[in-house]
Order: sequence, then structure tokens, then C-alpha cells
Amino acid sequence: MLELYQTEWCPASRRVREHLTELGLDCVVHQVPVERDQRIALLEATGADTIPALLLEDGTAVVGEDAIEAYLDNRFDEPAEAEAHRLKAAKVRRRYLEKECECLQPATR
Repeated sequence: MLELYQTEWCPASRRVREHLTELGLDCVVHQVPVERDQRIALLEATGADTIPALLLEDGTAVVGEDAIEAYLDNRFDEPAEAEAHRLKAAKVRRRYLEKECECLQPATR
């Protein structure tokens, strides 16, 4: 089973999670402390203190968004439903921004 070391506040972690979802891949998600000096479990598992990090089934680690994306693209074929996931994610992000971001709200006078 793949293991993703990540945080919810990290945009790169979000993009990797989305890519895993698009590919239909299950993984165990490990939340990583904010402070690098507290990332002991991450360092022991992957040899790095950087997120996101993907621990593979053979125990090797792929660290960093670009490296993880390249690994996933080379290792797994994209299923037909991947585009549906991307479209849904874009729709939800737009809806969130329209509701939550004051800079996108129409001016009232």
C-alpha cells in the first residue's frame, strides 16, 4: 500500500492527493508536523524531512511533488474517470472561491 506523508495546508500535498484520486489509487495518509525538527517519523520512513513524500510498497520513497507526479505518470495508466475527478475538483474550487473569497464578491452600493 502506498503511504503519503503530507499536510492539509500544503498546496503540493493537495495536488498529489488529487492525482492519486484521479488515478484511483488508495493510500495511507500520514499527517506531518509543521516544524521540520519534529518530523521524526517522516525522516525515518523516507530519509527526508520534506513534504509531500510518497513511500512505495517496496519501502523506497519518492520525495517532492514533481518527483511524485513523474513517478505516478510513469507507473500508472490514467483511468477514464480521471477527467471527471478533475472537472469536479475545479467546480468545487470555483464554488468555494465564489462563496468565500471577498475579492470575488460583487460590489454592493
